[in-house]
Amino acid sequence: MPQINRQGTVRFGDAALYISEEGLGGSWEERTAWGKKFKREVFARIIQQLNRIGWTVGPWDEADQYKIIANNHRTCSKGEHLHALLDLSGRCIRLEMWQSANTPTRPDHKGRYESNKEAVAPYLLRLEMERTRRRIRDYLCNVFIGYTFEEQSPGRGSRRRGLKPPTAMEYLNGCYSESWHFKGDWQAYRDANSSPGLSSCFNSNRKSADGKLLEHGQPVYFFDRKGRAQTGIAHYNINNMWWVVSGKYAVTNEASFELYVDNPGDLRCKRNKSLRRKRLESELNAAVARMDYRRAEVLRDLIWPPGEPVFCLWHTEHKLYHCAGFSGYAAEQMDAGKFTRAELQGWAKAPNQIVALGKRPD
Repeated sequence: MPQINRQGTVRFGDAALYISEEGLGGSWEERTAWGKKFKREVFARIIQQLNRIGWTVGPWDEADQYKIIANNHRTCSKGEHLHALLDLSGRCIRLEMWQSANTPTRPDHKGRYESNKEAVAPYLLRLEMERTRRRIRDYLCNVFIGYTFEEQSPGRGSRRRGLKPPTAMEYLNGCYSESWHFKGDWQAYRDANSSPGLSSCFNSNRKSADGKLLEHGQPVYFFDRKGRAQTGIAHYNINNMWWVVSGKYAVTNEASFELYVDNPGDLRCKRNKSLRRKRLESELNAAVARMDYRRAEVLRDLIWPPGEPVFCLWHTEHKLYHCAGFSGYAAEQMDAGKFTRAELQGWAKAPNQIVALGKRPD
């Protein structure tokens, strides 16, 4: 039964839980007192609930670096692959969860910065994340009289995962209903952009990878994040971005230059050169870290031609190395991306500096 009178809203995000309240008005002393009470009554209760359902909650990992805000952050984990960050900022609390078992595009930071955390999470880990935030939501809404759960519409901010996710077309219709740019009426949109001053921009936003002009609702070919050929129906989104519906629930957001009107050919061949390179370099770094030099030698010869010198790329402003594919940064040379001279063309200029393996930057 509710016992505490607080007004607030609970929302779900992508593997995340958000709590927000109103009440930061008044003098500095009043705001400070309100913040302390908010932390004591809500933030502390969330920590208590996490401990009850098997999570380990401890000090923030970055507390030494950001001491002034460390007391409002907690690092959480459950098992080997499930991680979370609980933080309080003003009148808002956020519980952000992620997993390190499957990180196809962002293996750095244990997968924290994957763009679609729920979509890439293994089934059981996704269920555990869902269970965690539902338990906390139910607890808060029962304890606090004025707490409500804000359901998400099937539009742009909705979750694409869950027990009853919206279908692809429901999701698109929700996006169009919320959009100020395109409402789903292709003919009206074409007419509005048919003037000489707008037509060139309009046509460039629908130019496909094979140089054709895309039409709203037409079949297209594209390649997913793993480089596998897919087919679907293209629906216009905004600028040069297009929704592609490839199943009852499957919808992705692709740029026009990633779509093909005609068959691109060799559909059984993956276009995953960049992803392959990142994975091989990751395996190479792991082999070196555990001193498995025979495996490291095999992987090295798979990545670069034998005898080809390789280098790291140091960012002089960030004081960090570029990772493989020039995506992200690493503090240690062992975790950094390795590149040939040819691959570094165009990057060998300020604020970057080419560094030979085993050497330190200037």
